[in-house]
Amino acid sequence: MLELRPSCEHCNKPLPPAALDARICSYECTFCAECVDSVLGNVCPNCGGGFAPRPVRPALNWKGDNYLGKDPASSVIRYRPVDPQAHARFTARIRSIPPDKR
Repeated sequence: MLELRPSCEHCNKPLPPAALDARICSYECTFCAECVDSVLGNVCPNCGGGFAPRPVRPALNWKGDNYLGKDPASSVIRYRPVDPQAHARFTARIRSIPPDKR
């Protein structure tokens, strides 16, 4: 199941389970939409992939115990601010390639 990380890895903004501005890559690296757009340029600093909106896990048990009460969000903060200059060097070759082609 998807790990719902509690905050943006770059700016440490809280991203609770129902946050609509949470973005994840395919490895579940988690950033806020503002950082993905303004700092990262839709390139994950950890894997080079793109980002998608993080799904919201239901807060209520609508069916089969598939909800936050049974599978809570993570409380482990991964605060790893990105060095913008290092990220620019990393993304120089791939930032113009659409995420589905990387």
